[in-house]
Amino acid sequence: MGKDQLCGQRFWEFISGNSNLYTEIIEPLGHKAKEKNEEFLEAYSKLINKFTVDFSNEFCTDYSIDWKKLVEFNSSQMVKTKNFRIKIVKM
Repeated sequence: MGKDQLCGQRFWEFISGNSNLYTEIIEPLGHKAKEKNEEFLEAYSKLINKFTVDFSNEFCTDYSIDWKKLVEFNSSQMVKTKNFRIKIVKM
């Protein structure tokens, strides 16, 4: 038993009866995707800015990274910081 495969214009025409649907749906979908992408980029930028401020406040002095403090945070057993909270896991 053979199977027909419908892709692109043929698929959209088959399900809608409209041979131009494949191009008619692209523009609205593109606008919606752009809208969502802009929302994502705005939220992403805000989060990066928050992480940057938190990191700078916690691990920088005079706009330079305090590497000793960062290594202690990353490697020590007990870590207590204002903006960064972690749970100590024993293995």
